[in-house]
Amino acid sequence: MRSENKPSGQRSFIEEARRAQIAASAVEVLAEVGFAKASLAAIAKHAGISKGVISYHFAGKDELMEEVVTRVYTEITEYVITRMEGLTTAGEQLRVQILSVAEHMHGHRNRLLAVWEIFNNLRDADGRPRYGAHTSEDLYLLLESIYDLGQRTGEFRAFDKRVMAVTHTAAVDAMCGYWAATPGYDIDAHARELADLMDRAVR
Repeated sequence: MRSENKPSGQRSFIEEARRAQIAASAVEVLAEVGFAKASLAAIAKHAGISKGVISYHFAGKDELMEEVVTRVYTEITEYVITRMEGLTTAGEQLRVQILSVAEHMHGHRNRLLAVWEIFNNLRDADGRPRYGAHTSEDLYLLLESIYDLGQRTGEFRAFDKRVMAVTHTAAVDAMCGYWAATPGYDIDAHARELADLMDRAVR
């Protein structure tokens, strides 16, 4: 049985470690040469394994790309949620959500570049983008929960929570994108300015 056909809880430690190794190599190859040139052969060479090993763990390139996105976004989400723990006001949560994304980017530029390559190129069976606004519902709901808290406590003004969530998400994505494309850019300063901007928008 291929590993990818097993629920994650049924995979051995060795299988999980191999999948993580392959995904990590995929990140580096994607960041270096882009989606089109990030073949399974190139990823296998980077990982120091045979292409057949990748084929054992993943049904194909598309599944491997999805694994990369899942791992990268899980890391970001866990980091942000941890930073937000214990914060009691919506304003604090809103600010820390933005600042912690920027904090997590340090040392993870290649992961961001890899995810962008996937977002811009991976298509579903009908030729439509695999990722986009239609796959961001969990993030929108998280942000809406912050806005809802602020509106219920009177800390935030009345506004359409979905409009704000979409705008908020796009602004954070743009921040990360500009940082990745601009060596030496101060993403922390950008995050502070963006947090101030969003704070003024919801008051």
